Parts: sequence; structure tokens; C-alpha cells
Amino acid sequence: MLQPILQIRQTPAVIGIDADPGAYSISQPKAEVNVTTTPGQLTVQSTQPELTIDQSRAWAAYNGGNMFDMNKRIYTGIQQLYLQGIAKKVEQGNRMAEFFKPGNTIAEVYGTDTEPNSFPETRGPASYDNVDIHFETRAPQVNFRAAHVDIRVERRSPEIEYTRGKLNIYMQQYATIQFFLPEINVQL
Repeated sequence: MLQPILQIRQTPAVIGIDADPGAYSISQPKAEVNVTTTPGQLTVQSTQPELTIDQSRAWAAYNGGNMFDMNKRIYTGIQQLYLQGIAKKVEQGNRMAEFFKPGNTIAEVYGTDTEPNSFPETRGPASYDNVDIHFETRAPQVNFRAAHVDIRVERRSPEIEYTRGKLNIYMQQYATIQFFLPEINVQL
């Protein structure tokens, strides 16, 4: 004998979800940078070197030099010649005073004095070191002022926007339960 079977059919519930994510929008304006520069300054002051050449002693040795120095040499030279001349005349007079000695005759004392009196030297002494050269240099004056940089930054905050996404939850299919009863044949 067959037994009747109860059948149960079930369909599950299905929930549908439709979701779009939210979106962020972030933007940040550029910062503003202001740079101010004061340039550095370098100044250099230099003077010309000085060359001094003194050749007055060389000219004095060549041609007597300037008139003042030449006259001075002549004057001092004449004084010396005058004093030498006086000394010579005194010596001649002393020899003449001793005329009784042999060799002190007038002819011998004054006859041998035939050389003319020389004129004093008008020129200066000659030397290899008569030219004086002097070279003078000075160090340059250097002034330096450093550069100065001033930087100013104006920053901008970021701008953030959020756009919500959508979220839709719905029943795509409802749950069901169905019972199927078999046919019962009651015949006995």
C-alpha cells in the first residue's frame, strides 16, 4: 500500500540592493608665493699704483743738475780752492823766507807753479745708483652687502565636497511556502 506523501515547496526571499557609492570631490587652489629679493652689492674701489722716478742725482752727474744745486757745488768748491790757494801761497812764502836753503830760489819756488787754477766741479758724483725708483701700491677697498630674500606664502585650504550615493533596498522575491497534499483515495 502506498502511503501518501505531503509535498512542501518553498521559495526563498530575495532582497535586491541597488547601491551606487558616494563620491568625494577634493580640490585645492594653488598657494600664492611672493618672493622679494634685494640683490647683493659688491663694490671694489682700487687706486692706481704710483710710480715715482727721481733721477735728479743722475742729471746732476750728467750736466750739473738744476741751477741751485750747481751753484751750491760751485760755491763750496770755490771755498775749497780758495783755502787751497791760500795754503799754497803760505807754503811758497815759507820757502821764500828760507831763501838761504838750496832749492828755495825764486825760480824754483815760483817757476814751477805753471799749472792754472782749476774751476770747481759743477757736476755731482757719478754712481750706478743715481736713479731712485719707488713703486707704491694700495690694497683695494672691497665692500660687500649680502642679498636678502623675503618669501611670503599664502596657502589655500582644500575644498572637499561629498556627494551621496544611492542605496535602494527592495524585495526582489518574497518567500513562499506551498503545501501539496496528495489525493487520498479512500476506498476500503
